[in-house]
Amino acid sequence: MTQTGLHYGSDASSRSTVIGVPSLILLNGPPSSGKSTLSRRWILGHPLALNLDIDVVRGLLGEWAETPHESGVAACRLAIAMASTHLADGHDVIVPQFFAREQFIVELDATARATSARFIEIALIVSRADTLRAFSSRGAAPENQQHRDARALLERSGGLDALGEMHDTFTKLLETRPNAHRIDVVRGDVESTLALVESVIENSA
Repeated sequence: MTQTGLHYGSDASSRSTVIGVPSLILLNGPPSSGKSTLSRRWILGHPLALNLDIDVVRGLLGEWAETPHESGVAACRLAIAMASTHLADGHDVIVPQFFAREQFIVELDATARATSARFIEIALIVSRADTLRAFSSRGAAPENQQHRDARALLERSGGLDALGEMHDTFTKLLETRPNAHRIDVVRGDVESTLALVESVIENSA
């Protein structure tokens, strides 16, 4: 299938970054595509940048697992408020989150516009088979509570069949997001994938 938008592979080039304008970066991608790891690594070189992991915010809500939809909506609303405050103060915000619908992406874009920030939408590209394989491997040996929570939620939602449908929905979403920057995930090489992410951010004006 032909993809629209910008697609970055290992030959991505680098240009100078825009100085003085905060960025709101959405790092979208299927579960287990490396969003959280990349976000944690990216902020290490960016003082006061906020790694706004919505799953972490949701985990702060009481009994969130019993009402996953409502808690997810509440976490998104809180994330918008947090992003708006931090961007208004002139600091970057990166949001590592899987979205298969446009609603919250549009809200993030509007938040960036309202604070005179740049909105940079990045989509991590992995195959359907690789998504299923990586999630299964991560679920067998979760590294943190977020991984355990994700496994439990997926099991309640239909297991790997549901995960495959999530990947398909994400792929369809990208057909409607021509300005999203596609990045091919380099499995087993976080540094190479991170370099591609950094290149996209630096080249976005």
